[in-house]
Amino acid sequence: MTDRLEAQFAFLMEADRLKHVLRATSLVDGSRRENSAEHSWHLALYAMILADQAAPGVDINRVVKMLILHDLVEIDVGDVPIHSANGTVHGSAEIHAAELQAAERIFGLLPNDLRDDLRALWEEFEAAETADAVFAKSLDRVQPVMHNVALGGGTWPAFDVTAEQLETRVGAKVARGAPGLWPWVRAKTRAYFTED
Repeated sequence: MTDRLEAQFAFLMEADRLKHVLRATSLVDGSRRENSAEHSWHLALYAMILADQAAPGVDINRVVKMLILHDLVEIDVGDVPIHSANGTVHGSAEIHAAELQAAERIFGLLPNDLRDDLRALWEEFEAAETADAVFAKSLDRVQPVMHNVALGGGTWPAFDVTAEQLETRVGAKVARGAPGLWPWVRAKTRAYFTED
């Protein structure tokens, strides 16, 4: 029992480091950049509030778990914005390999049963092949968009984001998991882009 608790708390203390990983997206009041722990919490709330946008059969409890876990690898890798401007490519083989290594280390702190269960949820989210993961990914794409809308375009000008990029990098994933949500969100973004 003592060894199990030691491992559980080692993981929980390590997870606290996610609070120090800053994202490109600002808080909706513009006061500062959001951290990845705040992002994960907000996405869990998005899942609960927007559950009616999920496909039939999506298990919102599983979605919430995925969203709480999905960015833990950023403790080691940092946040890689989808509209990266610093040469780091979101979704690249290099980033994927670094995230796998981080997942091995971070989830490896847990007792074996928890390690396997939570790592499997993280991998499911990353693969985005199940209905639960597809919906979770769609919310992960929507939240930063809504922050940028609230901030009058937010970081889009700094990253030279075009309407086409927003559609292909974000909209396609949102529409896949929450088809009724993307047209509403897309309409909110139109004021911030000239037609490409």
